[in-house]
Amino acid sequence: MATTKIEWTESTWNPITGCTKITTGCKFCYAEVMARRLQSMGQDKYLNGFELTLHPETLKEPYSWKKPKMIFVNSMSDLFHKDIPIDYIQKIFRVMKDNPQHVFQILTKRADILHYYDSEGWLDWSHNIWMGVTVEDNTVTKRIDLLLETGARVKFLSCEPLLSDLPNLNLQNIDWVIVGGESGRTPRPIKEEWVMNIQEQCNTQSVAFYFKQWGGTNKKKNGRLLKGEIYSEMPKAIL
Repeated sequence: MATTKIEWTESTWNPITGCTKITTGCKFCYAEVMARRLQSMGQDKYLNGFELTLHPETLKEPYSWKKPKMIFVNSMSDLFHKDIPIDYIQKIFRVMKDNPQHVFQILTKRADILHYYDSEGWLDWSHNIWMGVTVEDNTVTKRIDLLLETGARVKFLSCEPLLSDLPNLNLQNIDWVIVGGESGRTPRPIKEEWVMNIQEQCNTQSVAFYFKQWGGTNKKKNGRLLKGEIYSEMPKAIL
């Protein structure tokens, strides 16, 4: 487990590192940049850079974490990458189920693979496994429908980096929506009206809304105030 600066979680756990890009939302992948940096520093876990790599030695780690934590699983990869064996994914699910003191947050752009594995009965959901999909623009909203058809107890959306307006989100049975702008050297723009539109949809449909950041080249300076307020709502499941 590693501490993290990601605002909506507390720690990260990476039994897999590395990934491949599949949509425009992946263009400036923060995990790729970080993996290259860690590789150049000689860190053993990143000897392969951003190539997909399994780390089975990490599977035992959560059993030693006694204090309850909110843990982002695979912050440096995608658990539902097509090249990850289903039996390895099932081992990760077993570890999460065996440690109910923690909340494990999973986020994927590969909702089709998630949906297929779930429809085959290969995923064993427990109350502490939260499942989310990235919805960065209006071309990938089908991911929401696929997520909704899974057995995950808590379902969430990450609209980060938010790259377009999302005026008609299907939020029925969605528990949480995270929104954020892109950061880095060449961030793509985010518009306030896009963010407000999502916030209003969440408010209308009683969905927890979390505004993570405006992003930009100086995300710390730009902050996360939205119309003078900080939105850090969390799903009712953990209140």
